[in-house]
Amino acid sequence: MKRTLFTLAWIVLPLANAAPDAEVAEKTRFLENGKVKIGVDLGSGGAVFWFSELPDGKNLLNHADRGRFIQQSYYGKPDGSVWAKKPWRWNPVQGGDYKGRAAKLLEVKETAGTLYVRSIPVNWAGGEDVEDCRMEQWIALREQVACLRFRFSYRGKETHPAVHQELPAVFADYDLTDLVYYKGDAPWQDKPLSKDRPGWPNESRATDENWAGWVGSDGRGVGVLFPGTGRITTYRHPGPAGPKGGGCSYFAPIRTMAITPGLVFEYPVYLTIGTADEMRVRFKPLAAKHPQPAGGEKK
Repeated sequence: MKRTLFTLAWIVLPLANAAPDAEVAEKTRFLENGKVKIGVDLGSGGAVFWFSELPDGKNLLNHADRGRFIQQSYYGKPDGSVWAKKPWRWNPVQGGDYKGRAAKLLEVKETAGTLYVRSIPVNWAGGEDVEDCRMEQWIALREQVACLRFRFSYRGKETHPAVHQELPAVFADYDLTDLVYYKGDAPWQDKPLSKDRPGWPNESRATDENWAGWVGSDGRGVGVLFPGTGRITTYRHPGPAGPKGGGCSYFAPIRTMAITPGLVFEYPVYLTIGTADEMRVRFKPLAAKHPQPAGGEKK
């Protein structure tokens, strides 16, 4: 397996870089079905910034800056850009760049119970629109589960090397302190789950049931099923809790993948809210619909 040449990590930036609350409020769309509610920020490429239980559950996601959503993010070759005083690389991000520049939304379609967005991402450190890329996202709700499908299309001429890709980046509230997941050789056999508290910077975990979740002191939180991906990178960055707080609990399912001319890459994820056991029960039949590919990335 080719090793990533950089660390997947978002650092905390001054909150002045975040879109003002009033602006965000004018550029949001929500789906809800009486059980859960999910929201996207149309001022940030349609990235997911809200997920809560109904009737009155709080938002469990963090969106303190353009990098912090549930969103698409990809990596390529060094491009001369600099972020956090370090050389960075080609990095199209669905929400926008580290200075707060928003991605360009091209299309929004809403039907009964579904939401679709299409956008042009922004290069995270370089700050320019990545015109040769398109990002698409479909969302539907099924009972307590939000069903998301992401598509990334690359029309550029450059070949970018095989590195770890975030599929997708997931930022949760810092109040959700503990990471829950299964690591072992008997997936979906009701074996004990692991629970621990990652630190800073990035750490790695095997996720042999292809899901992980963040839970708080009450044992409840948000879980994400990512079929076909058996490892995550994760950290907790200290700071104030809340959707706009500087602290966050992060993970991203990772695969080693090259970005090559003509690439169209599509994958599903599923979100739910509950205890770790409830997450697992809801995810099991969904995972069965997505057979595990051979040679999962475990190292």
